[in-house]
Parts: sequence; structure tokens; C-alpha cells
Amino acid sequence: MASVESRNKLVASALCKHLLLDPSIIPVDSLSSDVKNLYSNIKAASANAFNRSDEVLKWVEFVEAFPLACEQNFENLKTLNDELSVKSVLLGNGLKTSEADVIVFSVIHSSVINLPNPNKEKLPNVLRWMDYIQHKEDFVGLFEKISLQKPEFEPPVNVTKPAVSSEADSKSTKTEQSVKNVNKKEADASKDKSKADSIKEKPAGDKEPTKVKAKPAEKEVSEKDNELSVSLLNIQVGLIRKAWKHPSADSLLVEEIDVGEAKLRQVVSGLAKYCSPDELTNRLVVLITNVKPGKLRDVTSEGLVLCASNEDHSKVEPLLPPEGAKIGEHVSFSGIDGKPEDVLNPKKKQLEKITPNLFTDEKGVATFKGIPFMTSGGPCTSSIAKATIK
Repeated sequence: MASVESRNKLVASALCKHLLLDPSIIPVDSLSSDVKNLYSNIKAASANAFNRSDEVLKWVEFVEAFPLACEQNFENLKTLNDELSVKSVLLGNGLKTSEADVIVFSVIHSSVINLPNPNKEKLPNVLRWMDYIQHKEDFVGLFEKISLQKPEFEPPVNVTKPAVSSEADSKSTKTEQSVKNVNKKEADASKDKSKADSIKEKPAGDKEPTKVKAKPAEKEVSEKDNELSVSLLNIQVGLIRKAWKHPSADSLLVEEIDVGEAKLRQVVSGLAKYCSPDELTNRLVVLITNVKPGKLRDVTSEGLVLCASNEDHSKVEPLLPPEGAKIGEHVSFSGIDGKPEDVLNPKKKQLEKITPNLFTDEKGVATFKGIPFMTSGGPCTSSIAKATIK
């Protein structure tokens, strides 16, 4: 169990790094006090301006109630996980970290590190937030790095194989025996060079083990290829200035969307069954602007409006940015960096590989693998919870 003093030393060191302060300014006796007094002492000794101190103190109270014993902390972490479901950082100030983030990170770090994996999987928002903080702050030497990646499964070594009791096991045993026979023949060939010609032509049955060996590698390449980052997509906030029915397709609508460029973008969407042109006019939407332009029933489309849909597609609606979002701003994902492609390559099927990881959570927040679509005004949402996004 950690002591109050060791906890406070971590908080003080992390705050000093965040605020670029000399740790020697902190009174020694404050390290044995509560976090509130420690924060007040650092605040008093610093020349920095402390904004939104009242909101920071709310999170100071949260960590004060946080038990030092790791095994008692899971319920508190679930509360934090719910809070982070609709924001990237604790004060909700876009993506800018604050003293609140630093203090809470410092206090809960050891508890999260020591959680069993099944419990960690129940805290996706906490893990995403901690990963973002450790990338934004200079905590080298203070904290063990938290990884979002699950460890690869390693099969146990020298495990006794159970007796063959099924037809599938029997076939597996025969395949292994076939492989051994092939290896023996190849070894004999290297010892007796004069018999090489006779061994070159193998029975058709000996080719099967070679195919079995190749399949895991092919599967691994395929899985890696399917894991593409959302950072490849240029996702922006747009305002529909005008919408009308497609001249030759009843299921399509055409929109002119403002994304802060000199010219409005024309986009064709399959929304005619779900929205009227009047309902879409002057509505904020989220769209991908680096798809390759093309024609849908002879009308040019220069983007893709992202929509949430329930399971049977009886309800579909465009994602909704918050009121404070700015026209043309880029949607970000906490902890995910990368430059969007200039134009997505349809032959690489990049969009098809990324969109299966886009969905709304139980509160209707749009996410990529559980990480919210964030704007300067907050997350993008939908009235459809647990929906797919395309």
C-alpha cells in the first residue's frame, strides 16, 4: 500500500513538470498533508496563472476520497470512466491538459497499472485518457508507461498433449506425421546426393503440410492490413447551406456544405428516406473530406457525410457536432496522432477497413474504438445509442 507522503511526492513532481516549476519551492511539510493543501501551496509558490481553480478542486476532492489500497479503487475508477465518456480531458477544455488531469493521473496510476486485465477492459475511457496524458506530459522517470495494446497470446511451452479422441484430432496427428515424413526424406536426400532425382518428385499428399504452414502467416498479414488508423481520414465539421432531392434517384439527396473553404462542397447522401431537405438545411454535420470525388447517378460528390444507424437501418441520422464546434474544424481523437491522406485510395479499401471501428456508445457519443470524436466544443453525438457509423 502506498503512503500519503509517497503519493504526494508523485503529485508534486508531476505538477512541477507540468507547470515548469523548481520542486524546491514546495514546502517539505506539505508532502505529509492532504492533496488540497499541497495544491494550494504549489499554487501560492508559483507565479503561473491558475485558471478554473474551483473545477480543479473538484478533482482534488475526488482523489482525496480515493483509497490508498489498490483493491478498493475499482468503483472509483468506474465513476471516472463514466465521466470521461463524453470528454477527452477532465476540465473538458478541448484537448488541453490541466492541473486536474495531472493530479488525478498521479494518484490513480499505480491502481490502474495493478488492475487485472478483465477489469482494465471495463475502463476503456480511463485507459484512453491516461494514454493521452502520458503522451502530452513529460513524465519520463516518474511513471511506468501504460499501454493500450493487449499482450499477444503466447502458447504454453512443453504442455502435455491430451489423447486423440476425435476425428479432427486424428487428422491433425496424421498431418504432423506427414510433415515428419517429408522432413526425413529431405534429410536423406542431403546425405545421398545420388538419390536427389528420385526424391524431387513428391507424392501429392506431401504438399498439404506446406499449405498448413503458410496459413498463419497469411492470416497475420491480413489482420495487420485490416488495422488502419482513423488518422488517415480527414474528418471535419460542416454546415449544410442548401439541400435538395437528387434529380434522378429517389433515395439520394444533394447537399452544399460549408467546411470553411472558398467554395461550398457538393455531397450526395443516401438520406432521402430519413431526412427532408428542409431538415438538413442549416444543420451542422460531420463529414470525411478526403474521399476521392466521384459521380453518383451523374451528380458529383466531394465528401461523405457520416451517419449513425441502428441495427436494422430503420433509423439513420447524420452525426451532430456540439453547438460550440467551429465550421471547418478537424475532428480529433485523444491519443491518436497522424496526418490524413491527401486523398483516400479506393483500391486500398482504407475506408472499408476503418469504418467497422466507428460506432456510438451507450450515451450516443460517436467514437473510434471507444475514443470520442472530439471538437473544440466537445464530442460529436447521435440520438441513436450503440449505432454503427458510416
